[in-house]
Amino acid sequence: MNSDLLNYLKSFSNRDWLWCFEKEDDQELSEKHQVTKQLEQLINRQIADISLLKSKSTAKPAIFIVETEPIQFIAAYLAGIIMEANLFLCNPAWQLQEWQQVLNLVHPDLILGNEKIKLQIESIILQLKSRHKNSPKVNTDLKFTEISLIMIPTGGTSGKIKFAIHSWATLTASIRGFQEFFNCQEINSVCTLPLYHVSGLMQLMRSLLTQGNLIICPYKSIIPTLNHLEQSAYFISLVPTQLEFLLNSQPDYLRQFKTVLVGGAPSRRSLLDTAKVHKIPVALTYGMTETAAGVVALKPDDFLAGNLSNGQVLPHAQIKISNSSIDNRAELFDGIKPINDHQIGLIKITSTSLCLGYYPDTFTCEQSFLTDDLGYFDDHDYLHLLGRNSQKIITGGENVFPTEVEAVIYATKLVQDVCMVGIPDQKWGEAVTAIYVPLKSGNNLQQIKQQLKSELSQYKQPKYWLEIEQIPRNDRGKVNMQKLKAIALQMITEQKLS
Repeated sequence: MNSDLLNYLKSFSNRDWLWCFEKEDDQELSEKHQVTKQLEQLINRQIADISLLKSKSTAKPAIFIVETEPIQFIAAYLAGIIMEANLFLCNPAWQLQEWQQVLNLVHPDLILGNEKIKLQIESIILQLKSRHKNSPKVNTDLKFTEISLIMIPTGGTSGKIKFAIHSWATLTASIRGFQEFFNCQEINSVCTLPLYHVSGLMQLMRSLLTQGNLIICPYKSIIPTLNHLEQSAYFISLVPTQLEFLLNSQPDYLRQFKTVLVGGAPSRRSLLDTAKVHKIPVALTYGMTETAAGVVALKPDDFLAGNLSNGQVLPHAQIKISNSSIDNRAELFDGIKPINDHQIGLIKITSTSLCLGYYPDTFTCEQSFLTDDLGYFDDHDYLHLLGRNSQKIITGGENVFPTEVEAVIYATKLVQDVCMVGIPDQKWGEAVTAIYVPLKSGNNLQQIKQQLKSELSQYKQPKYWLEIEQIPRNDRGKVNMQKLKAIALQMITEQKLS
């Protein structure tokens, strides 16, 4: 049992620090939503269930958490760590295909969560067992057997779910780096993001370990729900789609927060311009599940001063620009040689918050991760991201980075949204293609093209311009590239046939 965590929780159990608003019609921050005492009772109940399970086996149990209610999730999460189980954080919205992927990796010893989802998982397990004699079991050969491991899902949008293996130590390292970078001891957070996702989980961890307050609520009702909140004491974390909604509904309210952390997906330049106009204290962040959230951030003062970078590296991490083979991206490597300053390359992250591997495999060398992200540092050590290497467009042997072209198009102030893709082309290999949403109907495309001619080399200028009503994005604002390319191919084919 992790007695240190149990004693830590007991040490401030009498302090009100946690509020949960589970419905969008909750109207005010009231005592009935203060759930610290309820949390203590739920943790004890979950500890009893896990203790019973552990008494029947010497192996460390694998526990799926599929809770849909925040307070239940937090109780299951903390109880699992106290009892030193291996925890798998699961998205309750996963459907059959996703659950099959997960259950091909591991079968749970215990499922904590929504009863309907539990029945669904158990049914799939029975089906898999009937097809395969040797069903997956918990991997007991992991190197880190003495601690509770926290498996956080990633990669769902790419079609293959993986679990990044984290520990209490890697998550804590991320928090300490955050504290030092933003110069704060107590971290108060307003969380509108799912707790099974690293961006939501780290808000819980920050408030828990720094003895700050945590308020969980739906982002669409945040203004009436937290109307009496002293926002200047709180960080709030948003993805671009949430930022856009709140900018459109009541930007004055958003402006009063201590810091508005924005990450999870690249933010459109037009959205950031709007945030600057309203003087929102935005801190752009760059990180991933593998790094326990942010390893780079742009402070609000820099953002409001017009800094267009992604920020500076947090104290718990180091970043080098690597010229390693792109065929080996997103893996760990030794002996990577940095390239000259200001040159573009793959981002290699070294951090004490880096995950230990992808379940059930652990990394062979420690604390270094080569991403698929391209970027460079400027003279003041600010990182500039250029997008994914896998999304780089190669046309006529020349490299075109979508982010660079998109920035120039946004600067025309004639588009609301734009995304660059490479479409297969017999002559050039790939044709640079701009899929865009005009800011106003009837905008002159020729005017956009004319402005680009003076700022971009010929090979970077889009060959195809495709106007659509909305670029397909997920709920975090990430572009669905598969769908977008399918739309582009269909539109180009129709243009050629017409």
